[in-house]
Amino acid sequence: MKKRPLSVFKKIYLALIFSFMYVPIAVMIVFSFNESKSRTVFTGFTLNWYKNLFQNDMILQSLALSLVIAVLSSVAATILGTAAAVGIFSMKRRPRSAILNLSYIPVINPEIITGVSLMLLFVVFKNATTMKVFGFPTLLIAHITFNVPYIIFSIMPKLRQMDVRMYEAALDLGCNPKQAFFKVILPEIMPGIVSGFLIAITYSIDDFIISYFTSGTEQTLPIAIYSMTRKKVSPEINALSTIMFIVILTVLMIVNAKDSYDEKKNRVRK
Repeated sequence: MKKRPLSVFKKIYLALIFSFMYVPIAVMIVFSFNESKSRTVFTGFTLNWYKNLFQNDMILQSLALSLVIAVLSSVAATILGTAAAVGIFSMKRRPRSAILNLSYIPVINPEIITGVSLMLLFVVFKNATTMKVFGFPTLLIAHITFNVPYIIFSIMPKLRQMDVRMYEAALDLGCNPKQAFFKVILPEIMPGIVSGFLIAITYSIDDFIISYFTSGTEQTLPIAIYSMTRKKVSPEINALSTIMFIVILTVLMIVNAKDSYDEKKNRVRK
């Protein structure tokens, strides 16, 4: 069956949608090479802002903290979320639905409520223990907290698609539950785990509101950018954002290419 070509109206509609999403990013990338600090006139090409970026200790320290928090929280959230998803999937229908609905709350809940509630929790703990709490530990716990639901919702569709009889067959053939999990279930849900991990890293690096309420004196990259933009937007921010965009785009392209290759490989086998 031949696919019908898109009408002119649909083409214009798609062009407008993609322009709305990507033209601001294109403008940011262009002005990261602007010779002057002007945000309206391109005066000439330069790489000075990239050079200055790698000499700005505050931005580099904030970027390093954001990357460390993103990686650690995403790894921890992936482990917890995978275990939670498998446990939820093994429940009966009614309790499974109830737990999934509860898991949706942190996702649809406004971030400012999550941030304030976590801050109050840490304050109560601080008063109870008379210890210095706010800083790296609270920031890490907060990021793990809001990342876990995204891992669960990335893995649950893969668990639903999985043929449960494969797990049962592995048990019948001599595997214990642990071996059956790692040899049967884990490979089946691995695409969901990878997707959830990438989503968690992206949300962690991007988060501002929850980090602002739980970071104490620590400065993640979004907080550092916010403090800089209160005075004036530096072209160094454009350079940093361009680098981050290219890195994330490259990672997504690699993951999508791998998924396409695996899908073609599976079709050939069938």
